[in-house]
Amino acid sequence: MTPVRTAALAAVVVTLSATAATIAMAPAASAAVNPGTYTVTNVGSGKCVDAASAATANATVVQQYTCNGTAAQSWTFTATDSGYFQIGAAAATTQVWDVTNVSTADAAPIQLWAYGGGSNQQWQPVDEGNGHYHFLNRNSGKCLDVPSASTADSVQLQQYTCNGTAAQSFSLSGGGTTPPPPPPGGTPDFGPNVSVFDPSMSASTIQNKLNSVFNAQQTAQFGTARTALLFTPGTYNVDANIGYYEEVAGLGLTPGQVTINGQVHVEADWDGGNATQNFWRDAEGLTINPPGGTNTWAVSQADPLRRVQVNGNLKLDDGGWSSGGFLADSRVTGQVQSGSQQQWLSRNDTIGSWNGQNWNMVFSGVQGAPGNTFPNPPYTTINNTAVIAEKPYLYIDGSGNYSVFVPALRTNSSGTSWANGNPAGTSLPMSGFYIVKPGDTASTINAALTAGKNLIVTPGIYHLNQTLNVTRPDTVVLGLGIATFVPDNGVTAISVGDVNGVKIAGLLIDAGTTNSQTLVQVGPSGSSADHSADPTVLSDVHFRIGGATVGKATQSLVINSNNAITDDTWLWRADHGNGGTVGWGTNTAQNGLIVNGNNVTAYGLFAEHYQQYQTIWNGQGGKTIFYQSEMPYDVPNQGSYMNGSTNGFASYKVGNNVTSHEAWGLGVYCFFSANTSVNNYHAFEAPQNGNVKFHDIMDISLGNSGSITHVINDTGAQTPTNTTPVDIVSYP
Repeated sequence: MTPVRTAALAAVVVTLSATAATIAMAPAASAAVNPGTYTVTNVGSGKCVDAASAATANATVVQQYTCNGTAAQSWTFTATDSGYFQIGAAAATTQVWDVTNVSTADAAPIQLWAYGGGSNQQWQPVDEGNGHYHFLNRNSGKCLDVPSASTADSVQLQQYTCNGTAAQSFSLSGGGTTPPPPPPGGTPDFGPNVSVFDPSMSASTIQNKLNSVFNAQQTAQFGTARTALLFTPGTYNVDANIGYYEEVAGLGLTPGQVTINGQVHVEADWDGGNATQNFWRDAEGLTINPPGGTNTWAVSQADPLRRVQVNGNLKLDDGGWSSGGFLADSRVTGQVQSGSQQQWLSRNDTIGSWNGQNWNMVFSGVQGAPGNTFPNPPYTTINNTAVIAEKPYLYIDGSGNYSVFVPALRTNSSGTSWANGNPAGTSLPMSGFYIVKPGDTASTINAALTAGKNLIVTPGIYHLNQTLNVTRPDTVVLGLGIATFVPDNGVTAISVGDVNGVKIAGLLIDAGTTNSQTLVQVGPSGSSADHSADPTVLSDVHFRIGGATVGKATQSLVINSNNAITDDTWLWRADHGNGGTVGWGTNTAQNGLIVNGNNVTAYGLFAEHYQQYQTIWNGQGGKTIFYQSEMPYDVPNQGSYMNGSTNGFASYKVGNNVTSHEAWGLGVYCFFSANTSVNNYHAFEAPQNGNVKFHDIMDISLGNSGSITHVINDTGAQTPTNTTPVDIVSYP
């Protein structure tokens, strides 16, 4: 993605699906509520739901009372199923709102009682469309109600036939658990590039820090700063505008534990609305209440949005061009508006609706996704995600200790991992981690790995003069703030053994000036073990060849282990950068991804501008869900870009000996701007075999800059000159 694309895309007309545009957002049960701890306020009286005398014993009266911020007015919502919650006192969460005597009658009073699974103890918050909710009792179907619409203190709440009045309408605030006590040893030393905020800090102090980081990073596309801004559980009234190499994340186990009353957003103001260069930033683990009802996330590659709840709409462009992105394990209560996004992957999300189309929108395990209608509109919808383990993350547990949560493997899943409360997985104590900080060397990092430690890599740029060797099963390497490894002297940055369950996440691998044969290798050549029960997963691991400095690497990522998973990976040979860092003979790189292992799965695979095949898939049983690729811009002439007697190299090649492979939602672009006469014979190359299958694939020539003769093998027409995709629904 580059400034020269501006001319190429001038002819692109972004269209919206008439079908998607007219989808009405039906009110959904608990549409803006996720598990967490809230204050509940009646709209009619302005008073808070309260436990009388701050008691938690059985038969305690549930009443309304002047809001006072005490624990008696703090209620923990724990999901049961089908949108219902048990709503308990935060100080004793199993003492819950209970309809006395399991009554179904009007005026039956509400009390606290030990939760026993009764339907009279379960409530469904129903969004009224204006930020307010009414609460339906599962047993009676009647609403939580303030008797006679009273505004007095100490009035016991009741159930009553739902009537739409303000006496039955409530607002929620908070959304986080009561902030846990400080960790016994204090906040770990995360080094100089991590800031940790807590609710006791003034909003102005936090906002000033957010602003100063953004102002420094807004245009620093190839800068050296790296920053993580972390929020402990609680509620914050701030606006987080995110710049380059910046991560904003909540430290709760679930998104509901950290609420931002404001946007957590990415804009393209610095480039006139053009978001095709908005790379390398991250937001995770937050509930976002955007003023005005819409949160903007105008990005292209390497900008994951994970484990967030957006109470409102999510807009994916900023009025100009945008080119690809990734939303996972998230909930958007309103509408996702894709705008100019050319391609997009949503995985394991829940959305109110989707509006927009361009070339290929892919949905895997997304509740609320549009149906599969490729190419008109170009939606590729897979109902369930076959196998995934979500990205590990830092959080503060209920005892106030910092820990790292490693989500469990999910199979045939849809929706978020936290839809029914706390996600399944394993919590790892900080005692098991070595915290890598600026000044650490490859030697100190390897010593920690040898000693059996996991790694938290704090924001910074780390030059490696030796390979980091990850050989222990289930090792976690978690980067914060786009932590960056640069291999020097031609070494491989990271080598993973053929072992179970390694998790590598949140890293940028930036090629060094001396050519590396491989930047990251998962499993040695010839790896053969079965890791299906506990696969290695790479989440938000991105690669760059050139741009910041001259970079060289023959291959970026080689996967030899079986059953490995990649989840949001951008492999980029830079097409622009700092002066003198890019060019056909300068930042050299043959291939982005090479897969030799069997049963490997890739979600959200972006591979661009490599000088031969972008992706080579030699393993059996491979699966790709979403692929976006551009061929190199800077081919000087056809003679420099020949695969034997064939013009150019396919972007995506399935090896000649492969007999089983399947891929969904793939797009390949050409923009041979250095020489517009250059031709690539085909975008995809695969053996002719009924078990090698492609679904919903396309290629395109941007702005009449070169051509692609066929989409896959000898199938598909040559790319037209008017920036129009050539689509194939199914191959063979």
